[in-house]
Amino acid sequence: MARHDAHRLIALLFSVSLAVCEPSQAEECEKPLFQFGAIADCQYRNGTSERRKYDLSPQKLASCIEDFNQQSLAHVVHLGDFIDTGWESYDVVLPITERSIAPFYHVLGNHDFSVEERFKPQVPARLGLRDRYYDFAIGKWRFLILDTNDLSLYAYPKGSPEHEASLAYYEGLKGSPPSYNGGIGKRQLDWIEAKLKAAQGAGEQVILHSHHPVYPIERHAAWNAKEIVTLLERYSCVVAYINGHRHDGAYGFKSGIHFITLKGMVDTEETAYATVSVFENHIEVKGVGRQDDYVLEIPAR
Repeated sequence: MARHDAHRLIALLFSVSLAVCEPSQAEECEKPLFQFGAIADCQYRNGTSERRKYDLSPQKLASCIEDFNQQSLAHVVHLGDFIDTGWESYDVVLPITERSIAPFYHVLGNHDFSVEERFKPQVPARLGLRDRYYDFAIGKWRFLILDTNDLSLYAYPKGSPEHEASLAYYEGLKGSPPSYNGGIGKRQLDWIEAKLKAAQGAGEQVILHSHHPVYPIERHAAWNAKEIVTLLERYSCVVAYINGHRHDGAYGFKSGIHFITLKGMVDTEETAYATVSVFENHIEVKGVGRQDDYVLEIPAR
């Protein structure tokens, strides 16, 4: 079975039974509460490789934004690695996002910090972020945008207190995980828990985004992925976790939470992105190009 087909089969194991709408029955079909666009790893730079077509990313991104603008989206989120390398790369792709009709949100990725040391502290602001992690709500749905570069060997200038603390943390890890991954520090973990506690108390449901995956745990996962998942499992309001970083994509289901890694836009000559439709009882992920489709049941709590 091909990887693409296997991912679809896994998703369908957790799907709800949905009727196919004929044109004459369109008015009877369930409508989503809202929809949003999701992109992972645009990862632009001037160049190309056998698999990663960096120089095609602006064209793919422009086509994606044009598609999203034809839809009624609450927002669009890019899940990290907006560029591959070079501060000047932002000058090429950022103006494309300004064409988006829907608000455009960024998640910080490891390659977003592949710039000169002096520019590293400026990366969040370059992407329009006041904070490295943040949240917003749409109706009774809360979105948490996380920073899995909080602990990392690349996101801070060498010699800075943040870099030294991250280095000490990394040296204490077992198995020497990849240095292109990162983790979430205690202050942000406390913030996540406070947000989840408040969301649960308010009767909200929660979708989280980060760049690095946290489940299934494999070599692309955040350094403290197990700790993060353990925290999420304590709150029944958590419905889904959608991220990038692993360009081949992935799907996992644990403790009633759907974990989806979207495929990288930069890979191959074919694009990859998705429209996510949120319904009362399920979530539909409709992929374009290489991206798989998913229908995700929201378990009764």
